[in-house]
Amino acid sequence: MTIDEIRDNFSLLEEWDDRYRYVIELGRMLDPLPEAEHSPDNKVQGCVSQVWLSKQVDRSKGEPQLNYLGDSDAHIVRGLIAILLTLYSGHTPKEILATDALKVFDEFGFRDHLTPQRSNGLRAMVERIRTDAREALAAAS
Repeated sequence: MTIDEIRDNFSLLEEWDDRYRYVIELGRMLDPLPEAEHSPDNKVQGCVSQVWLSKQVDRSKGEPQLNYLGDSDAHIVRGLIAILLTLYSGHTPKEILATDALKVFDEFGFRDHLTPQRSNGLRAMVERIRTDAREALAAAS
C-alpha cells in the first residue's frame, strides 16, 4: 500500500471513529516483528505505549535503503507505525530526510485527534527513523 492510497482511503472517511478503525486495521496488516526483535535496542524511547522499530540496511542497490519492521502493544499505535513505515521503509536515507512525516500526519488531521502523549510518541518514532537515516548517510560517506 502507498501513502497516496492511505490518503485516498482516509479522505473517504468523514467520522473520526471510522478513521481510527481504519488506522487500527492498517496496524493489523503490519508484517509481524519477530519476538527476538522486541529488544531494548529496538525499543523507541519517549512513547507511552511500548514501541519497537527494527531496522535493516539493504546495500544491494548501491545507495543504502532502510527497511523497517515495527510493533506496539497499542492498536492505534500499530496503525501509526504502519503509516510511518509506508512513508519511510524501503527508502534511501536522503529520501527519508526529505520526507516530513509530521506534515503528512497533520494533513490527515492527527494533530487534533491524538493525545499529547501519542503525539510525543509519534515524534519520537519519526526522530528515531531520521536518526537512523543520518547515521546511514554518515556511514556511506
